[in-house]
Amino acid sequence: MYWGIDLGGTKIEGMVMTDRHPDSVIARHRIDTEAKGGYEHILSRIKLLVDHLIEMTGYRPSALGIGTPGTIDPTSGLLKNSNTLCLNGQPVNKDLEKLLGIKIAMANDANCFALAEYHLGVVHSKLPDARVMFGVIMGTGVGGGVVVDGKIIGGHHGIGGEWGHMFLDESGEDCYCGRHGCVETIISGPALQRYYTKLTGQQKKLVDILATPEDPYTIEIKNRLIHFFGKGLGQIINVLDPDVIVLGGGLAHIDFLYTDGIASVAKNIFNPTLSTPILPPSLGDSAGVFGAAILIGD
Repeated sequence: MYWGIDLGGTKIEGMVMTDRHPDSVIARHRIDTEAKGGYEHILSRIKLLVDHLIEMTGYRPSALGIGTPGTIDPTSGLLKNSNTLCLNGQPVNKDLEKLLGIKIAMANDANCFALAEYHLGVVHSKLPDARVMFGVIMGTGVGGGVVVDGKIIGGHHGIGGEWGHMFLDESGEDCYCGRHGCVETIISGPALQRYYTKLTGQQKKLVDILATPEDPYTIEIKNRLIHFFGKGLGQIINVLDPDVIVLGGGLAHIDFLYTDGIASVAKNIFNPTLSTPILPPSLGDSAGVFGAAILIGD
């Protein structure tokens, strides 16, 4: 049995599979995180969700995988870099093991996305011989995960794949991480929306902005996304040179990223041509919870 939880700032999703296959799901449930209640309350919500899955399936887990915003620091064992701020500095893994009485494996939600698409999703189905994968999250924030030979590469500080906080350009905003001009402050959905507001004085969701392709301000937003998408991913390819890149998050559904966006990436790599496949995900919004479920392994 594979038990996984995707802990988000707004929702917590739980799932149980009988096998390492998306079609083997026997239970799935989602509840509100209620993050305003604080750290202890979030832990109680996770327990509530696990108890509900036990009731749905009639089974009890011996281990549980959890995808989290932020990551566990390898040295201190405390969570860091989470945009759910009350989790930062807390021994989330150990506290949940005490609360639930089972083994817990935790990983950053972008790493869980990458792991799922590698083992169960588009990489598994289309490029089964790929060894090195870079998984991209582009939505409310920007994140990433590295998988090599089927395993997450967390790195010495536990921040492997965190391209969302590389410096990209001075035209970016101040970032919650304390720096300025990070990738996330330029090509995340909210950052692009704020840039549009700066240009026009109007507030619109990105999907509505892009729905008017002939509008000159829409063209500027589109060109900004394409330009900096290419610069950001170009740096990843120059350093990691993965066999495949998979896009995830809300912006992964934008068609022109797979045409004009890829052409922009090609201009920013240290090679005459770009042959790295850049693919949309196949598991949709469920990738994170699938990845969490297979963190424990066989």
